[in-house]
Amino acid sequence: MKFIDEARIEVIAGDGGAGSASMRREKFIEFGGPDGGDGGRGGSVYAVADRNINTLIDYRYAKTHTAKNGEPGRGADCYGRAGIDIELRMPVGTIISNFETGDLIADLTTHGERLCLAEGGVGGWGNIHFKSSTNRAPRQKTNGKPGDRHKLKLELKVLADVGLLGMPNAGKSTLITAVSNARPKIADYPFTTLHPNLGVVRVGQERSFVIADIPGLIEGAAEGAGLGHRFLRHLQRTGVLLHMVDLAPFDEGVDNVADAKAIVNELHKYDEALAEKPRWLVLNKIDMIPEDERAAKVKDFIKRFKWKGPVFEISALTGLGCEKLCYALQDYLDSVRREHDAAEERAIDPRYQGNDDERARKVMDGED
Repeated sequence: MKFIDEARIEVIAGDGGAGSASMRREKFIEFGGPDGGDGGRGGSVYAVADRNINTLIDYRYAKTHTAKNGEPGRGADCYGRAGIDIELRMPVGTIISNFETGDLIADLTTHGERLCLAEGGVGGWGNIHFKSSTNRAPRQKTNGKPGDRHKLKLELKVLADVGLLGMPNAGKSTLITAVSNARPKIADYPFTTLHPNLGVVRVGQERSFVIADIPGLIEGAAEGAGLGHRFLRHLQRTGVLLHMVDLAPFDEGVDNVADAKAIVNELHKYDEALAEKPRWLVLNKIDMIPEDERAAKVKDFIKRFKWKGPVFEISALTGLGCEKLCYALQDYLDSVRREHDAAEERAIDPRYQGNDDERARKVMDGED
């Protein structure tokens, strides 16, 4: 399926049905009085986050989504039928904004999350509502309210725990194939990845994380050069970035240190928050370097790149070092999740509200 991560749609809710101005007519009942029912409510348009969908391709071609109008009221106190609501299923990670104003409407981050995009119009009143002691036979009624109508922009940001970044042909697609269930296109030429790929990495029976591979970046990506600039936003929701570097490029004239620095510069240009995310260095294709030269080459790269963070030496093609990398990632992600859960628990625990640091320490130690 073709990957689509942007779409523009129009949602139109149904109009409310008109009320009825009917009078009761029955044999032997001279003054039946008003019996006009209300109009039905117009149908609304809802967005629903669905983890089983991973692209916005359905909305590239179906651009207008219209709910049914409410039916008008009838005599004999019959109310009109409400219009049927419609649900638009979207991938988890979809951002919905107003196309004309740019205002953010919703950010669908949880499976099953449901949000009203356009509310149906209220049905009109029948003449039964206008009966009074001085107006025994009212002829008044009201029309239904029109439904909401909006032009929306949909933007998908892939939700993944780990994001891969690097120059074209750094081996990102090979790595995601080696460690996950994803099967992206792999070839010996650049830009084989044309859209993001997601894979689930299983570390044990009940431990797993999601890894995302985006098209390779080149210098000037933040300004629109190459392919990767369109997908940089997909890295904004990842927990940790793996900066992959080809340690043994085919072209001996390629300076992989300069390329690595260019990638870091593009991250800063695009989004400082993205550049500040935890980032690990992954030196790939070490199988193509003689064993007695590997240590020196790795040390030289780290020194010239001025890198002080975690470093992993792997061969995505042979699997060398991949298992160690996956276990380290899983342990890191588990620790982050535990810290997040602990922070949420402290936020809702009344014992922490308004307490100073010493009181909080006692709570943690079980002294309070």
